Amino acid sequence: MRTTYLVCYDIANDKRLRKVFKACKNYGDHLQFSVFECDLSEIEKARFEAELRDLIVHTEDQVMFVRLGPSEGRGERVISAIGIPYVTMDAPCYVF
Repeated sequence: MRTTYLVCYDIANDKRLRKVFKACKNYGDHLQFSVFECDLSEIEKARFEAELRDLIVHTEDQVMFVRLGPSEGRGERVISAIGIPYVTMDAPCYVF
């Protein structure tokens, strides 16, 4: 069974930030600067977490997985926003 997760991160170093962004892009859809929606099997989630563990510094960085429930039978995804309207992001990670 696949489960949908919001994956959110706060990375303290620009080089690690780019690596985490690229890893997340391999597993899900980019929703906002540091937020991805990922539909993962248990094995994919374990592999993804292991990859992220190797990329981050555990005393400086944070990656959160927010479980949204089963992917199947969820119905249409509805995202609303307050302020700037939500638009699908397909942009690279820019760090200045």
